[in-house]
Amino acid sequence: MQKVKMPVTLDPVKAAQKRSEYEGIYASETLTRLNENLLTSQDLVTVRIECSTDQQGLTVLQGSASCEVSVSCERCGQPMDVSLDCNFAYTPVKPGNEAALDNIPECYDVIERDEHGEINLRQLVEDELILTLPLFPMHDEAVCTVKAAEMSFGDIGPEAEKPNPFAILQELKKK
Repeated sequence: MQKVKMPVTLDPVKAAQKRSEYEGIYASETLTRLNENLLTSQDLVTVRIECSTDQQGLTVLQGSASCEVSVSCERCGQPMDVSLDCNFAYTPVKPGNEAALDNIPECYDVIERDEHGEINLRQLVEDELILTLPLFPMHDEAVCTVKAAEMSFGDIGPEAEKPNPFAILQELKKK
């Protein structure tokens, strides 16, 4: 299959009327916010988008994105390969149209269109991939270079005796 570059922006209403489907790639160097959180990334991010209209008459963008990245393990600090795969479903709204938000089902996320009626498709995909990143990436314990016994950082000494805050009440009770 030929790898086609995905458009940066898209008019979702026109694309939904045509029932357009896009399948292609984004170069990973164009996703700068995602790359800030990575050690390395695969050259290409594979993206698939389907534009349609649902039974309520809402414009819907459904799609998926995937790529291979390398992050730093929180336990040992060594590089760790992670596969990012995400699925998403959006419905575009005009900015400031709060009344439209009440009629949107929970299965759709909302995205605002710009003044030209378009959305930034590349930014949408980048946001979804960032949300897919693990919060605390760690190798499996069997694979990680730092073992469980090495994760102990010393003994905690006995807790110092603290005065009882109710001792004053005890004395008042005796009187």
